[in-house]
Amino acid sequence: MANRSNILGRAFEYACINTFEKEISKFRQVQVEKNSSYEATRRAWNETDETEKKSLCSSALASVKTIFELEPLIIEVDEDTLDLKIQSDQEGVIGDVRDVLFIRNGIEWEIGLSVKHNHFAVKHSRLSKNLDFGDKWFGIKCSNQYWEDIEPIFSNLEKEKELGTKWKDLPSKWDDVYEPLLQAFLDELNRSYKIHGNIIPSKMVEYLLGHFDFYKVIGIDSKKVTEIQTFNLRGTLNKSSKQQKPEITIPTSNLPSRIICADFKPDHKNVIEVFFDAGWQFKFRIHNASSKVETSLKFDIEIIGMPTTIIVMKCRWR
Repeated sequence: MANRSNILGRAFEYACINTFEKEISKFRQVQVEKNSSYEATRRAWNETDETEKKSLCSSALASVKTIFELEPLIIEVDEDTLDLKIQSDQEGVIGDVRDVLFIRNGIEWEIGLSVKHNHFAVKHSRLSKNLDFGDKWFGIKCSNQYWEDIEPIFSNLEKEKELGTKWKDLPSKWDDVYEPLLQAFLDELNRSYKIHGNIIPSKMVEYLLGHFDFYKVIGIDSKKVTEIQTFNLRGTLNKSSKQQKPEITIPTSNLPSRIICADFKPDHKNVIEVFFDAGWQFKFRIHNASSKVETSLKFDIEIIGMPTTIIVMKCRWR
């Protein structure tokens, strides 16, 4: 199922880049970079049936008019060529969550879309015996206390992995793995925040959302709606062209400076919620990503609250 979801996600990227190429070509010169990432999305597209292809194209097309209204530089009549490019997954690892880029080299301008199919997750980070989440997330290494707290959890998982144990056969993964691991994560987050203050909230949200402004385009098949969210944290989106201003104006959003609360979601042993100032709220659900026991666990991280300056637009399919 996860593999099917991944295929449809890539196929949606293919639908988006080709739909935008077709629509932009009505106004100006445009070309798609046929790199290895593009070829990967094309392979996924070829593995998708005709009904799914139709839905993906409808979803992509629904976003076009709104993106054009937000970004008139895309369709500005000029002599330069607008380049469309699909980024590799490796870019996400190093802090760029954008999947599809719009680039005009002539004016040194680019924007990006983060393209999602039927899900709202922002990140799928991991915790493991040797992974220093503090260093990776906000540039501050985890304390000795954190490593001491997680050591017995992962030592037991290593033993079960050697035995080929399946997660469903563990006597109590909720009490022995999920809850103590999340407690260690929470304790370390609070320790770092207490010592380093407002560096932590801003760096943490920047890690989750990436280092570049972007539009999030989410195709929701069940509602036949494509949702567009504006993440304009640095003010690089929504620029005017020579001929026109954006028809939709979006404000700049602020990164947080305080953690208001970080705790377990009531009645959940594998979910924590972190509430920041400035309106940012995130949910972290930890889970095993395979049937057999592994020595790392995966987060599904979702935004459950955003600043009012993050504009959300719902575009109905034709």
